[in-house]
Formats: sequence, structure tokens, C-alpha cells
Amino acid sequence: QVQLVESGGGLVQAGDSLRLSCAASGRTFSSNAMGWFRQAPGKEREFVAAITWSGEVIEYASSVKGRFTISRDNAKNTLYLQMNSVKPEDTAVYYCAADQSPYSTTSRSPLTYDYWGQGTQVTVSS
Repeated sequence: QVQLVESGGGLVQAGDSLRLSCAASGRTFSSNAMGWFRQAPGKEREFVAAITWSGEVIEYASSVKGRFTISRDNAKNTLYLQMNSVKPEDTAVYYCAADQSPYSTTSRSPLTYDYWGQGTQVTVSS
């Protein structure tokens, strides 16, 4: 059974840092693009960041560029999202996702991704 399990969420203050992790099990995603999305209450799920299997191509949403960093450790089958200088508007449930197509490029569309985690809550207080 393939699983993506996010961790690292919590309640932080504006300006703080947080690192999310997404551990994959059941199969390896070392050859697959992966991404982070988030969904705030009453809003649609939105793209945050994505990375190719090799890490050579990375994309960020404009709202997080310069503050968040996506990375991966293929040996550990784990995806990360380093969140710095967080803002109240970053409050959301954060989901990691994986594309089952090997060696694909990054995508901002959630429809591209075949596997999803259950999400981890990030709450930023002002």
C-alpha cells in the first residue's frame, strides 16, 4: 500500500520557521516529480512548490517564493518543505503529492499528481 505521510505542522507565530516532511512508503518515488499544495478553509487547494526527481527543476508559487524551500532526499524517500518567515496567510492544511509518471517535469496542477498524503495543519498566528 502506497502512503505519503506528512509531519511537522503546528502552531507558530508570524516570522517563525517550520519544516514539513513527507515520508513515502510502499514504493519509491526517486524517479518521480513531487509537490506541496495547501488548502485554507473555504478555499480551493493551491500549488505551493514542486520538484523533479533529480531536483534540477523547482517551481514555487509567487506567494512563497523566497521564503519556502522544497527539497528531497531520494535515499530516504522523503520530501521536505522549509518554511521561513511564515505569515498568517500561510495558514492551511499542507499536502504532499507524487506524480506516478517517471521522469516527468514539475506541474502546478493538482490533477497531475496521483498520490496524496493526508495533510498536516499549519497555523500561523499574528
